[in-house]
This record gives sequence, structure tokens and C-alpha cells, in this order.
Amino acid sequence: MSDELLINVTPMECRVALIENGTVNELFVERTVKRGLVGNIYKGKVVRVLPGMQAAFVDIGLSRTAFLHINDMIWPKNQPTPNVFELLQPGQILTVQVMKDMLGTKGARLTTDLSIPSRYLVMMPFGNHIGVSQRIESEEERDRLRSIIEHIQAEHKLPGSVIVRTAADGIEEEAIAQDMAYLAKLWEFIQRKQKIIAVPSLVFEELPLPQRVIRDLANNETAKIHVDSREIHAKLKEFVDEFVPNMRERLVHYPGERPIFDLYNVEEDIQKALQTRVALKSGGYLMIDQTEAMATIDVNTGSYVGGRTLEDTVFKTNMEATQIIARQLRLRNLGGIIIIDFIDMQEAHHREQVMNQFEKMLERDHAKTKITQVSELGLVEMTRKRTRESLEHLLCESCPTCQGRGYVKTAETVCYEIFREILRYARAFENQSGFTVVAHPLVIDRLLTAEAPAVADLEHFITGVIKFQVENLYTQEQYDIILN
Repeated sequence: MSDELLINVTPMECRVALIENGTVNELFVERTVKRGLVGNIYKGKVVRVLPGMQAAFVDIGLSRTAFLHINDMIWPKNQPTPNVFELLQPGQILTVQVMKDMLGTKGARLTTDLSIPSRYLVMMPFGNHIGVSQRIESEEERDRLRSIIEHIQAEHKLPGSVIVRTAADGIEEEAIAQDMAYLAKLWEFIQRKQKIIAVPSLVFEELPLPQRVIRDLANNETAKIHVDSREIHAKLKEFVDEFVPNMRERLVHYPGERPIFDLYNVEEDIQKALQTRVALKSGGYLMIDQTEAMATIDVNTGSYVGGRTLEDTVFKTNMEATQIIARQLRLRNLGGIIIIDFIDMQEAHHREQVMNQFEKMLERDHAKTKITQVSELGLVEMTRKRTRESLEHLLCESCPTCQGRGYVKTAETVCYEIFREILRYARAFENQSGFTVVAHPLVIDRLLTAEAPAVADLEHFITGVIKFQVENLYTQEQYDIILN
């Protein structure tokens, strides 16, 4: 498999696209005025302790207080869960790290169990174990890496836990030792800084997006890293020379006149990723709906009738859908609870093949996923770890016309609401001579045509004249009723 990273830089934002076999599979966006917070370490103050939730709100200097749950705090895990008041008190000073960005109306989620990543390792200063990425499957390689870490820790008396990342697969001991030395120096710096700064303050800021994606995503399968900014290319060259020297030849500056995202059709894929309907090549389609609580994906055969039987058609559509769903989860960065409604299959072995294929398609997902068994209703329930806003929430906002519902009241419904409101006003103001209705053009048009008999009856009932005024700036649901 051949991967490419495209880094598009403007003064307002930086965007990174991960291309796998010519297809855009992941997109990262970081805006200059709204950088992500995940990985940042803060010195904060406990504002409020919530015993009923076993949690606390912590002021770390953001627009909203952040949330710290007892399960994300350090305490001896072999002991019973303590009461939150045993660990936290209002006014207490803490060093915390952001686990999840602010999402919607929710503040950032925090942990006191700090983790500091480098190219090959993640150091957790308050732990006491060595772990190896599950994506490294060779037991021989896992044992080699574990013994390297044990040797380096014993020689330099380095504290804490160390998690070996997937990128360390096959890497020489010297490079891993350099990573460990870098993490040890960084931890010393963090400890010194957090002792002298005020509260609340930022102690350590995660790397900018371009450096971060090279650290986390660039691997032996990465053929090229294209950067369309000369300035950022120079900075990345220094970063690569220092931390990822094997990527030096693959980092290239793109000087072309045509925007790099246009060249690889990324802009088109972004627009498609904001749509509810996703077409399948066979003629079937997916319907993807995202709410604050969960995301739902519905698979439909559409116009596809290519199978020999209905069961064959359904099976082939579901098999194709597994690949597209796995891609859309990554591209849209859907997280939390996800419900997938595959088309019902009668054959048990077909259901098993679809599930096996879906699990295989999710293997390349960098976010942690977990699939439960098919429910009694035939729904596949899964979770995908969410640490940052989805693409839709990042690029869009709720529709001001429908308040994010996805639909608006019909002109007919609004007309009847107006009639009821006029009746209320007529009872409240006995000496009125009539009313003026100000509303959207479609509503006024219906009041003057289809609802004209009802308007006449209403005028007779209230013994007053009803006038109408068009307001082009109103939404279809918006209206005002003014006393004449």
C-alpha cells in the first residue's frame, strides 16, 4: 500500500489529507484562531467538586471549565474507587492534560495521568509498566522492543511507564534511546515550568498539526509528504532531520500553480463528506445522520439489482458498504456511539462474512474502535474513540432557519399558527380594529390564496380587518402580528 500526506497551509488554517492508494481517507483541520487542545498540559484550579458524578470542574484558562472524572485520575487501581472528595477539594491546584477537545456545549475532558508522545514512544511519568502497540503482531519483535525499553530505563534510571508505538516496529535501539532521552528532558522541563507559572496557565503545548501528523502518521508505507508552503516546508525539514530522518527524502515542497487539494480531488471529497447521502458504485447508497448523541448509517440497495437473487444482491451491497463505511468514519471523523443498519440477510454465513470484512476494513483506522454483536433488530452497534470535533461540526454550524432539525414547518402549518395567535390577541385586546400579519412571502401567498376563505371567516369572527405584509428577510417559520 502506498500512502501520501498532503499538507495545505494558508494564514488562516492548516489542512492535512491522508491519501491511501489514491483515495482520501482522513482529513485534519487546524485553524489559526482555534487550535486543538488534545495533548496540552495545564496548571489548573478545581472550581467545583461534584460528588454525585464522582467528578470536578477545573479552570484551566479556557472559555469553559474543563471536566475531570475520577476514573481519569491517578490513584492505586488495586484499591476500591475512592470518593472524589478524598482526591479533590475546591481551590486545589492540579497539573492536568486534555484528553478530548471541547465538543459542542461540553468543556474539555481532562486527566491527571499525563502522557507525553514522541516518534516511537509514549511516556507516562506516573505509571510503572511497559506496553507495546497491539498493531505490532510479531511476538519476537514485541519481546525485542520490551527488552530495549527495560535496558534503557535501568541504565538511565528513568521513571514512569513507556508505551512503544507502532512506528517503532523494526527500529534500531539507538533511535529508541534518543527518543527516550528526548522524553526525559521534556518531562524535566514540564516539571520545572509547572512549579513557577501562575494558575491557570498552559504548561506544555502539543506540536502544530504539520509536525504532529508526520510524527503520528508517517511510516514506511508513506511514499511522499507534499507541503505547499515554503516556510512550513523549511520548518518540517528541521523537524524531520531531528526526529524522523528516514522521512527526509520523502518530504517535498509542492510549488505548483494549481492548489494541491484540487490536484488530488480532496476538495470534492470534503464536499461529499458533508452530505447525508453517499453513493455506492453498485447503485446502492448510504444515509449518514449525525446527532450529538450518536451517528446512524443506513445501507440501501437503491437501483442495484445485479445479483442472481435478492439475497445475492443484498449480500453484495452490504460487502461494498463495509469498505465505504470504514472510509467515511475516518474521513468524517465520526466518534462515540455509531449504529449501522445493514440490509437484512437471511443466510448466516453471509452475515458472518460481512462482519469479518467490516472488522478487516477498520484495521487501518487510527482511532480505537469496538464492534458489538448484531442486535436483535439486526443493527450493528459500535463505538469509535472521539478526541476532536467531527468534520461536520468543524466546518458547519446549525441551520439558522431550522435550528439544526433538518426540516422547516410548511407554509400551511405556519398559517394555522398565525390564525391561533390572532384569536389569542383578539381575546386579549377587546377594542382592536384588526391586525397586520408580517411573514415570509410563501406564507403570505398561501394566506391570500388557499387560506383566503379561512381569513374571511376569521375577520368576521373577530370583527376586524386582517392586513398582510411580505418580509423577504424572514424565514418560513418566522412571523409577527401587529395591532392595527
